Amino acid sequence: MGLVSSSAIALLLLLSLSFIFVNGGVPTTLDGPFVPVTVPLDKSFRGNAVDLPATDPRVQRIIEGFAPEQISVSLSATYDSVWVSWITGEFQIGDNITPLDPETIASVVQYGIYGLPITDEATGYSLIYNQLYPFEGLQNYTSGIIHHVRLTGLKPNTLYQYQCGDPSIPAMSEVYYFRTMPVSGPKSYPSRIAVVGDLGLTYNTTSTVSHLMSNHPDLVLLVGDVSYANMYLTNGTGTDCYSCSFSQTPIHETYQPRWDYWGRYMQPITSKVPIMVVEGNHEIEQQAENQTFVSYSSRFAFPSEESGSSSTLYYSFNAGGIHFIMLGAYVSYDKSADQYEWLERDLAFVDREVTPWLVAAWHPPWYSTYKAHYREAECMRVEMEDLLYEYGVDIVFNGHVHAYERTNRVYNYNLDPCGAVYITVGDGGNREKMAIVHADEASNCPEPSTTPDEYMGGFCAFNFTSGPAAGKFCWDQQPDYSAYRESSFGHGILEVKNETHALWTWHRNQDMYNNAGDQIYIVRQPDRCLVEPKVPK
Repeated sequence: MGLVSSSAIALLLLLSLSFIFVNGGVPTTLDGPFVPVTVPLDKSFRGNAVDLPATDPRVQRIIEGFAPEQISVSLSATYDSVWVSWITGEFQIGDNITPLDPETIASVVQYGIYGLPITDEATGYSLIYNQLYPFEGLQNYTSGIIHHVRLTGLKPNTLYQYQCGDPSIPAMSEVYYFRTMPVSGPKSYPSRIAVVGDLGLTYNTTSTVSHLMSNHPDLVLLVGDVSYANMYLTNGTGTDCYSCSFSQTPIHETYQPRWDYWGRYMQPITSKVPIMVVEGNHEIEQQAENQTFVSYSSRFAFPSEESGSSSTLYYSFNAGGIHFIMLGAYVSYDKSADQYEWLERDLAFVDREVTPWLVAAWHPPWYSTYKAHYREAECMRVEMEDLLYEYGVDIVFNGHVHAYERTNRVYNYNLDPCGAVYITVGDGGNREKMAIVHADEASNCPEPSTTPDEYMGGFCAFNFTSGPAAGKFCWDQQPDYSAYRESSFGHGILEVKNETHALWTWHRNQDMYNNAGDQIYIVRQPDRCLVEPKVPK
């Protein structure tokens, strides 16, 4: 009996050691689909979902005159080009504002490979934007001068140094650094890509960003809801629930200086690590003449034109052997819309021999089991999911729901080995606090009439017609497509290792930096999940 036990133990040890040798003990999607896991709520850690005040030194304006501030780097469509953005001059808010003249300040970036003299120079364009309200008593806003300069002809995976500003004043920044993406190819990938959503600017945010920076990412993906400026009235009064506190306002107000605070706080990371942003519902920011998304579209540079898009709300880019598609959930997405036609063209031009990995991102998730925003984006899923499945999208990142959730591979609510893995990371740390309640728990299923997307106005979330939830609007237990869910603040790191394996790690704010809340190898099976080449339209 003892001999048998010893042999069994030895065999188990040998198997476990071989497992660790192959993948470090981390499970892979090939081991799935996994039995759904819900991590119980950790009531001892709630974080601090209070916004940083305007008096915090990290959000105050510390430069003078027209020196650059809020400096950020973003990618163009390919490795050999990046955008550098910054702001000069002070914003104004009040009844009487006089917009600055962008023509008075040049947009110049001087740059060169690190360790060599700075000899190259590029010029770009500048703009200002206004947030105006047609109602008496509301304060209008006009921004500082926003500059965008595109650098071209860059070498792949190379550290560059740069200064930005106007050398004729002179008003130039100090020297900053960024590294270009690797050349696109099946064996070429950035080391770490940080993914975060619904960031805001709270004390929770500062914890998230601190953890994120400790992981030394090469790229940051922000999947919507940036500054939460629209949680404020124009007089600077904020709330955790706008509709609860300010239900009588004639228009949904915003306090635009929160954008400037966010840009100043984030500069230590955005000035050296490229950040790619897609819009969320908090970026809508309606103003006079029904204008929307003006701050979002003005403050960030997007590779829209380079990727064939006519909008800042959807675009694509390459990062090594990954092709990223950033989609807009708050602009028309039906099959006759410009976005859908652009998406068809973009996907048709993707060469999986060059960029094997296809990753998509947008703000509201299609697959979420939390009561908050449950099936809100169903109309977008109905329109677009078939197309993404047809082209073999590997991973989808979303925000919007303030919690973490990872799915098994899923397509049309069914487990599918060729479906995408959907990951919700709407837990960056904003002041609206966490999502905790699950739709599949007793008495928590929302009324279908409460679930349509308020902005797009669509309703497509009907009762399920087949499967375990047939005839119902919600499942009676955690759905089998939901592999792991937890209500904690945090961020994720994507490390693509080769053409078929990518390591995904989710980090909770309450853990030590080197701990993982959730970790899995996402494995592609191109031989099993065939993608037929299409003729581009």
